[in-house]
Amino acid sequence: MRPRQRDRHLPPCVYLRHGAYWLVKRGKWTRLGGDLPSALAEYARRVTPAAAGGMPALIADALAAMPPLAASTRAQYDLAGRTLSETFAEFSPDQVEQRHIAQFRQAMADRPNMCNRCLSVLRQVFAYAVERQLVASNPAIGIKPHREAKRGRLLTLTEFHAIRDQAGPRLQCIVDLLAMTGQRVSDILALRRDALREDGIYVRQGKTGAQVLVRWTPELRAVVERAKTLHGNVRAFTVLHGRAGKAVDYRTLRDQWALACDRAGVTDAHLHDLRAMAATMAQQQGLDAQKLLGHTSPAMTARYLRDRSAKVVDGPSIGQVLDVGQKRA
Repeated sequence: MRPRQRDRHLPPCVYLRHGAYWLVKRGKWTRLGGDLPSALAEYARRVTPAAAGGMPALIADALAAMPPLAASTRAQYDLAGRTLSETFAEFSPDQVEQRHIAQFRQAMADRPNMCNRCLSVLRQVFAYAVERQLVASNPAIGIKPHREAKRGRLLTLTEFHAIRDQAGPRLQCIVDLLAMTGQRVSDILALRRDALREDGIYVRQGKTGAQVLVRWTPELRAVVERAKTLHGNVRAFTVLHGRAGKAVDYRTLRDQWALACDRAGVTDAHLHDLRAMAATMAQQQGLDAQKLLGHTSPAMTARYLRDRSAKVVDGPSIGQVLDVGQKRA
């Protein structure tokens, strides 16, 4: 950008023309005011810290303005935000074009899942920028996501028990609850004592807000009673907690799970596979997997059903058809 030859006291992109001050962005002239004080005040309102601080500041502002999210979702958004801030650190919001985002997509082709999270966050960031008139349009719209490979791993009961045998008492309770209820890890860790109802365990899912009541079985009651006695008389709001009464930290749980898997010799096993295992077992036992997972459509549940075994079916009888044919002959 060339230095100003006149009106050097004015902020960037502000010009005095025909007795008024104008903000010029992307060829669009916006009137700020007829006198300098009011024009500077309007300029300060329009050019927010996000615009002045470039893409990193815009991303930080947009993430902070988002509605409350589940802890796991917020962590994914924050990670995507850091990746985007590093990639577009030298850009101002109005400099980012669709071709730049397409280049970013291509560069992350070897990490399709992470790339798609970043593209989703970037679309929301620029929607925020459009609303605040920092940019004229959303350049992230129209960039297609990568095709993500669906996880097909089905943890067998043999593998489950092998891992469980190498786990400590608290981890055993957690994996038992995950396998018996089919709920998300975050919802089980946040399970409060007042969610233990007379007819079952009430779960209001943090990610979707769906409400599920998992009815009691003797096995499920036994696990909950075992969980209550893990740390003696420690007072806590949650069913699962540490010695100080605080809820279990997800990262600690993940490390304990990984260690138990290593000791059991089971590879490629994720904590989230227990939700798929529960759904698949429920379907195999004639139960409603969709209601168990709290989904609103069968298509959502289908992603968790991983029973790839051959189906045992009965074929139709054609005896009557043969009789008809013989009569016609």
